[in-house]
Amino acid sequence: MAYALELVNVSVKREGRYILKSVDLVIGQGENVAVIGPNGSGKTTLIKLLRGDILPYYDEESPGIIRIFGQEKWNIFDIRRRMGVVSMDLQSRFRPDTTVFEVICSGFFNSLDVFRDSTVTADMAMAAYDAAVMMGVEHVLERPIENLSLGEMRRALIARAMVTGPDLLVLDEPMTGLDVVMKSKFRAMFDILIKSGVSIVMITHDLSDIPESVKRVIMVRDGTVFCDGGKEALLTDG
Repeated sequence: MAYALELVNVSVKREGRYILKSVDLVIGQGENVAVIGPNGSGKTTLIKLLRGDILPYYDEESPGIIRIFGQEKWNIFDIRRRMGVVSMDLQSRFRPDTTVFEVICSGFFNSLDVFRDSTVTADMAMAAYDAAVMMGVEHVLERPIENLSLGEMRRALIARAMVTGPDLLVLDEPMTGLDVVMKSKFRAMFDILIKSGVSIVMITHDLSDIPESVKRVIMVRDGTVFCDGGKEALLTDG
């Protein structure tokens, strides 16, 4: 099996403290996985590593290895086209008057506002519309994001991640703040995305948030992977 993500002996250290410690993790291409753990367990740090926002701790005697789609060295912009990341912090980084259409189109440029000075081609506009339809936000394309509900904003960000046709979608706590009805709709939506051929890695602190199509669960605690297996077995043991 070809691997989408490989972490071998990867650590992250800040101010003398390990945030992640000696993590070994392999996720195959086409595999759907949930990474679960309490707040402060290292889940968000893992996302930042994959996004290239931070670098792992370098141990000269036993250096860690990160491979994304089989590569140890990569162009971060190329990786971000193949791996869409939707995180909680992203939604607060856009200007309030940014429209949904602009948010989605920014995915082509891996930016927040730079795309305003770039050319959105007809093909890009069509792909943005198709992604909006897929996420059910086509009716609010011209609406400023300050006027969106939380669920609409999350769907717009997922559409942004989908415009480049990624192989892998990494979702950081996508259900946080949503009510029970909206969570159910999101789980169904993620199942549809998976059936369309997109692999999902979902970061969450709640097992009940995990879509039906996601069968493997990796549990993180105190910066280490302490359990990795089938969702049903973990629910039975838990």
